[in-house]
Amino acid sequence: MTLATEVLAPRQQERGIPVLETERLTLRAPRLRDAKAIARLASDRRVAENTARVPHPYRIDDAEQFIAAVNRTDGEATFVIALNGEVIGACGVEGRDGSAEIGYWLGVPYWGRGYATEAVRAVIDHAFGDLGHAALAAGARISNPASRRVLEKCGFQWTGVGLYRIRAINSSAPLDRFRLDRGLWASLKAWGRTKQVA
Repeated sequence: MTLATEVLAPRQQERGIPVLETERLTLRAPRLRDAKAIARLASDRRVAENTARVPHPYRIDDAEQFIAAVNRTDGEATFVIALNGEVIGACGVEGRDGSAEIGYWLGVPYWGRGYATEAVRAVIDHAFGDLGHAALAAGARISNPASRRVLEKCGFQWTGVGLYRIRAINSSAPLDRFRLDRGLWASLKAWGRTKQVA
């Protein structure tokens, strides 16, 4: 992972939201000009139904509200995932229910290429290395084995199943729950450190 400082909104600069670079991806704080790309990708029902909070349909004003709401508190870091400068998804860590939780999504054209695993590993490194979290939680719908595989490849351990509200379907659905602690992460760092570029 590489870390760079980029021209961001003042509140994001104050909080020090870095730019993370992996082998193929750049993760950076979302900007207002990303709203159209975010809305285009997140409006796909297959994306929305696999997240807890993405509504369906997802419009540009939803993306603008998302951009305005993220990266406001300490311990939180939300990034858009870019491939060759093009936004392909989002990934982040935030406080939820007294712990830190990782969440992510990719646009459908980018599924199955290892981008989610690459992005999640970069955010895990940032969460443990820079934000100082002791443990991370994550979840994946039981109907989404690809997302479960991403978490398992990143070292997350299955902890059980819970029923969670899925905004896009306006109902609850079962989610596999996972946890990764700092000690296990430290032993897995052979996947390669994300470089900080600034």
